[in-house]
Parts: sequence; structure tokens; C-alpha cells
Amino acid sequence: MTARRTTPVAGRVPAAVDPVARLMVDVPLPHLDRPFDYAVPDTLAEQVVPGARVRVRFSGRLVDAYVLERAAESGHVGTLAMIERAVGGEPVLTPETAALFRAVADRWAGNFVDVVRLGVPSRHAAAENAEPGPTLPPPPAPPQPGLSRYRAGTAFLGAVAEGRAARAVWSALPGEQWPQRLAEAVAVAAAAGRGAIVVVPDARDLARLDAAVTALLGAGRHVALSADLGPAERYRRWLAVKRGSVRVAIGTRAAAFAPVSDLGLVAIWDDGDDLYDEPRAPYAHTRDVLVLRSAQSGAALLIGGFARTAEAQQLLESGWAREIVAERAQLRAVAPRVVAVGDDVEQARDPAAVAARLPSLAWRTTREALAAGHPVLVQVPRRGYAPSLACARDRTPARCATCSGPIASAGSGAVPACRWCGRPAAQWRCPVCGHGALRAVIVGARRTAEELGRAFPGATVRTSGGDRVLAEVPDAPDLVIATPGAEPVAAAGYGAALLLDGWALLSRPDLRAGEEALRRWMTAAALVRAGGVVVVGADAGVPAVQALIRWDPAGSATRELADRAELAFPPAVRMAALTGPAAAVAELVAAARLPADAELIGPVPMGDDGERVLIRAPRAQGAELATALKAAAAGRSARKAAEPVKLVLDAHDLL
Repeated sequence: MTARRTTPVAGRVPAAVDPVARLMVDVPLPHLDRPFDYAVPDTLAEQVVPGARVRVRFSGRLVDAYVLERAAESGHVGTLAMIERAVGGEPVLTPETAALFRAVADRWAGNFVDVVRLGVPSRHAAAENAEPGPTLPPPPAPPQPGLSRYRAGTAFLGAVAEGRAARAVWSALPGEQWPQRLAEAVAVAAAAGRGAIVVVPDARDLARLDAAVTALLGAGRHVALSADLGPAERYRRWLAVKRGSVRVAIGTRAAAFAPVSDLGLVAIWDDGDDLYDEPRAPYAHTRDVLVLRSAQSGAALLIGGFARTAEAQQLLESGWAREIVAERAQLRAVAPRVVAVGDDVEQARDPAAVAARLPSLAWRTTREALAAGHPVLVQVPRRGYAPSLACARDRTPARCATCSGPIASAGSGAVPACRWCGRPAAQWRCPVCGHGALRAVIVGARRTAEELGRAFPGATVRTSGGDRVLAEVPDAPDLVIATPGAEPVAAAGYGAALLLDGWALLSRPDLRAGEEALRRWMTAAALVRAGGVVVVGADAGVPAVQALIRWDPAGSATRELADRAELAFPPAVRMAALTGPAAAVAELVAAARLPADAELIGPVPMGDDGERVLIRAPRAQGAELATALKAAAAGRSARKAAEPVKLVLDAHDLL
């Protein structure tokens, strides 16, 4: 399809120099994901520049578009339609970000304009017209960066200072002040006159990083980008980066696309967090976007965390990255002691420890830490009070008689109710045995807080999770009940941590269940002070529990990657998931010219008249797989197929 042929409007003539603009039109259809040529009116010659936003007529509608370049002539035969008007006076694409948007779209079989929506905020005229802030000189380099105490840490920072494209995977020590270490790496890049991007999972982590960067660089040398900002403030900060007055951008997921000039460092913390999974097309993972950006720009890359993902391990085993780790002697000096309730010693002391949710070991550990005046962290995988109930006699799951949703209890003495439709279930009877009593199958954070509050009446009980997440807790003998990811930082470290209901994390029907359980446990255990105790409620023989006891994220990631390779699962292969109506999925698969070694898995039913098909191919044929699926989707789009198919490459939720 080509741009609409029109006769120039009376009084409008093409620009004298480079009268053709090559545009990407903001129409999210796969078959239209290519440049279109338009004529540039002489009245807009100075505003229509590469990267600018414009409005054009396309298929009879007025739509947005982005200027890729200006040219002297077009390969189109016929009269070009003219650009209707320019939108603002600020180019929003740079050559680097335009290339990044194109590369991300191609790698994940998506559209250029969809990626632009992820990386370019909505325009705000007042912010665009405001005077830019002053550009400050580079800050001094930090005198003794803490990363230098790790093996290869000094070499990595030296490469950043020299502008070399070093790539590293950093395994942080327990108790590490990771915001300070990342801020120091940013300061090294900034002192060398280079830009930097650091991405963290959520607003709480961003606040800690923001404070660390401000303390080290001073005010005015960086911006924090997140979805919590209002449109005007977000655009104002983004413009400061785009215009070059600020060369350091930190933030959540979308900050990976920040238009930082002369990029010297890109970094990500805790890349296994599921908040990095982009929920919008083309569903690119933030870590992989930064890997791609590092390769394109020649910037150094740092992937940090207490745990390690299989994807990070693959970068190491391929030789593309090097690891930054501490010596074992340093690790032993700062790591807490980890004990599993199912180990031989505890079973001999307390034979019921494996079955008990709070065995005697947990009670002893909590009592000793509180007596020493230290807070105790209790990690509970589920929110609420009793989020899942069952028949007290035969354990049949309790379901709503109206919608078949799960029945839960909101508190002690509360009437059980359906979690889906909200209908009370006071008269529930078991459909199997007719019994009317209920028991908790899963105990939530609120119920745990209630139980521990009764057991330790002298301790203050604090909860963190859901819509009430605590940032910090004081160094006092308090009980802190938190869900995974909501653990507050203790001022002087926790005296102990209880990681309850390990089975709930390990038994999830997920390819990454073991990896995710270890990541959540390590994140919590890292908050415990040296000499403290971590009690994990899981069998000591489970590989993830053993990795936690030894504090061995590298060994766990090595084993996880080997298992994935043996099963031919990502990241050992590239895998696409096609989900949609059965006929539409079958049509797309049939139209795709798949790589020679591609393998189809499925289809499997997915809801009413829905199916999912998995297609995997060797990593060497990953680009070919993405191209083939994009072409097939474009063919369906050109034929105006009514039924959509969701296409996700390298999806994390394969099971």
C-alpha cells in the first residue's frame, strides 16, 4: 500500500530543498509497518525535520506520523500527498532511538509505532515551550567505588571510564547497598562525559536509587522517569534528556528507551522481576532491550541482582559478558546462616517440622532475634487472610455456587465470600460429603500477622504488601509480615527472616518456578544482617533451597540453563507463542514460512474456541522466525482478517 495520491492544495508548494519526507505512519497494522513518502510544504520546511511529529492524511483519515528523514526525491510514481501540519517544534526521535525502535520491533515481530509508544511520552505543549534547565559540568569520579571489592569490579569500572563496551553480570553480596553501587557506576560514566541509563523494577526501588544518585552526583544531573509522574512532568524530564541538559536517566521499564546522548552505561537491577515483562505489544523484556541497546550503541552493560537468571547466565556462557562476583571468604563474612526446616538435624529435633507451617525452629529463631532487639522479617507468598478455603473433612476446594470462583475469608469471624463475584457463602456445603465446615488451604499475610501477634504479644506487628507497602522499618524488635517484593529495608538489617510456605512458590505451574522462588528468597535473605538466621519453609533437598543455603546463584543459574537447553526451552532456543481463535491461529501458522528447523508444539485449548501454538527454533534462526511470523501477520492484516492473534516471542509464561 502506498501513500494516497492527491493533488496539492492551492497555494501549497513543495519545499525547495529536500521536498520529500519519509515517514512512519502511526497505524498499528503489520502490513503498514514501513516508511511512506510525503511531500513537504514550503511553509513547513523548517519544522519537518528528522524525528519530528507530523499529521498526514492516510486512507482518508488524519493520523500522526514520525519523520525518519528528508530526501531530494521519491521512488513513488505519482503525486505525493502533502504533510498537513507539524506537531510541536521538538523532534522526538534521535537516530539512535529510531534505530533501537526498529530493532526491537524486528526482534519481537512487532510494529515500529508500537515501540515508539513505549519509549516516547505524550506531548505536553507547556513543557515543550518551557525554558530548558542549565547543563551542569561532569561530576567527579567516586574515590573508592564499592564495586571494586568484587572480582573484576575494578576492571569493569575502568572500562566504563574509558568508554569501552564492557558487559558484566554482577552477583551482589547479601546486605549490599546496591543503589549506592549503581550510583557509583553511573558517576564513573558521568565523570567521563558519557551518559547512563539505570532501570529498576518499581517505584520503591526507584526512590532508593534516586536518593543514592542525588547524594553522589548532586541535584540537576539526572532525572527519574516513571509512570507515576503526571504527563507534564514526565514529558519535561524526558525532554531534559532528549535535549542533552541531563545525561543520566534512571527509572522503571520505559526508561530503557530514554534518548540519552553519548551513552556510556546501561544497567538493570534484578532482571528476573516479572515487572520487566512488557504487557503491551511487542512484549519485549526490558533486560533484552538493554542488551540490544548495548550492542547497538557500544555502551557498557551491567546486569545486577542477588539472584541470577538463566538469561544472564547464557550471556556469560556465550562469552558476551563476564561475571562480577565476590570471593567466597567475603561472602561467608556477610551472609546470614540459612536453615531449612526439612534438614536432618531439624527433623531429628522436631519430627513434625516438615508438616508444620511454623515449626519449632521458626519460633526459636524469632524469639532469639526479638530478644536481641532486632526486627524479624516474615515472607508470606499470599496476600489477604485466608485466600483459599476447602472442606474441613475431605479437603474439597470450596467454590462459589453461582460462578464457581474460589471462596476466601477476609478476616477472623468474617463471612466467607467468592473472590470473583463477591457473593457471601455462609451456607456453603461440600458437594462431595455435604460437610459445612471450612479450613484454610492457603494462609495469607494478614492471618500470619494475627497468629504471630498472639504468639509474641510484646512485639509490634507491621504488614507490607498490596496497596500498603512499607519502604523502611526501624531497628526495633518488630515483626514485619511482607509478601514477596514488598519487603521493607531494616535500618540496621533484620535479625532473622522466616520464608514461609515455600511449597506455594515451588509448586507453581511455571517454567521458572524454581528460579523465581530462589530470587524471592535471596532478595529477602539479603536484608538480614551478618550473623542473622534465615529459616526457609521447604525441603532441604530441593535444588533451589540448596542454592539458597550455599548462597550460590551462579550454580543455580548454570543448572537452570542446562535444564532449559535439555528441554529446548528459552533462552536456549527462541520460542513464539500464538494465541487466539483456533481458525485464526491455524491460518497464521499455515501462512508463515518458518525456518527449516522450526518445531510446532500444540495446539492446546485456551478458553472458549481459543488455542495456543508454540513454535520454537534454534537461536541462530531466531531472526528468521520473527521475520516469518511478522510477514504472516502482515498478510492477515492486509486481507483484513477479523480475528486477532496475539504473537509473543520469548514469552515467560509458557505453561
